[in-house]
Amino acid sequence: MAIQRRPPLAAAIAVALAVVTIASAEVFFEERFGDGWENRWVKSDWKKDENMAGEWNYTSGKWTGDADDKGIQTSEDYRFYAISAEFPEFSNKDKTLVLQFSVKHEQKLDCGGGYIKLLNGEIDQKKFGGDTPYSIMFGPDICGYSTKKVHAIISRDGKNNLIKKEVTCETDQLTHVYTFIIRPDATYSILIDNEEKQTGSLYSDWDILPPKQIKDPDAKKPEDWDDKEYIPDPEDKKPEGYDDIPKEITDPDAKKPEDWDDEEDGEWTAPTIPNPEYKGPWKQKKIKNPNYQGKWKAPMIDNPDFKDDPYLYAYSNLRYLGIELWQVKAGSIFDNILVCDDPEYAKKFAEETWGKLKDAEKAAFDEAEKKKQEEESKDDDESDLDGEDEDDGAEDADSKSDDSDAEEEKEATHDEL
Repeated sequence: MAIQRRPPLAAAIAVALAVVTIASAEVFFEERFGDGWENRWVKSDWKKDENMAGEWNYTSGKWTGDADDKGIQTSEDYRFYAISAEFPEFSNKDKTLVLQFSVKHEQKLDCGGGYIKLLNGEIDQKKFGGDTPYSIMFGPDICGYSTKKVHAIISRDGKNNLIKKEVTCETDQLTHVYTFIIRPDATYSILIDNEEKQTGSLYSDWDILPPKQIKDPDAKKPEDWDDKEYIPDPEDKKPEGYDDIPKEITDPDAKKPEDWDDEEDGEWTAPTIPNPEYKGPWKQKKIKNPNYQGKWKAPMIDNPDFKDDPYLYAYSNLRYLGIELWQVKAGSIFDNILVCDDPEYAKKFAEETWGKLKDAEKAAFDEAEKKKQEEESKDDDESDLDGEDEDDGAEDADSKSDDSDAEEEKEATHDEL
């Protein structure tokens, strides 16, 4: 009989703290697209007059780990998409802000967005579109071979500031979870499938504020500053007579052909060959400069234009979550959107949604790909058979034509007789 042992006190305390942390998480918006989702979301009329507004499908997709787990999917190629949901207004001042969602590009996205937007203030949801100001834009963007990145754009004072670090997005046809965490100390983290892909500071990784320090514009390199890393070796002298060494010499092994006729062929001259003693133009050796001071750099000084903002990370009236994008090829499914103040809650939320279904979804995708390949192979075989039948028919027609020509020739011969 197995003996059950109580966990050590430290482990028990850690579990208890984790439960308390998750229980105390404040969730501002959570959307799993269950029943009644359409009552919570407003489809925009943006681009409708131009007949360029795409429709959303409510579906679990072609391959899924759970047919009842549905999201909203872009359904028409070469269309703009805009939809938004409202939630009780809040501020992330003195709080951690977590923005998270999942997206699956079933169409193997070749050019289009897969991001969401967090908006503050008051907006007309029926007019929500590409020109609507937003607070944060986050998520994958793919276009051709050059653009396969995660957008993390922070808007301040009417300017949209792009992250300066490169974060590569996922490009397959499976569901992936994207998480953006902004903390009160102005640090951030970007996660994909619960794994951190980038982290740093809002101060250094975005140009939201002027830099704290700049190069001193008045500084000049001292005249006696030695920035030559290597100098000619003063001990290395050109050998005497070096410049007199010819590039080529007469071939000592060459002999005048026996049948050479000076009167007819002219005076015979032995051919030349490269001189093995010639080493090319002389170059003085270089040595490490003992007085090398390194590359000169202007000293850094405090930037007089910098004014710190202790609430660089914060927004006062966050109120809407929107999806606004352009897609050349439709098929992206958005699901499990979360806005909260606790990264641990977000991690658990991802594990309970995407995490529990990802293996089954991968198996369903592999099965769908297998069937697709089998059908394509079958179609190719049938196409080959159809081609053979057409060739046989052509041969029969040719045969009949030949027979007909023969009969006509016989008839013509008979008439002539």
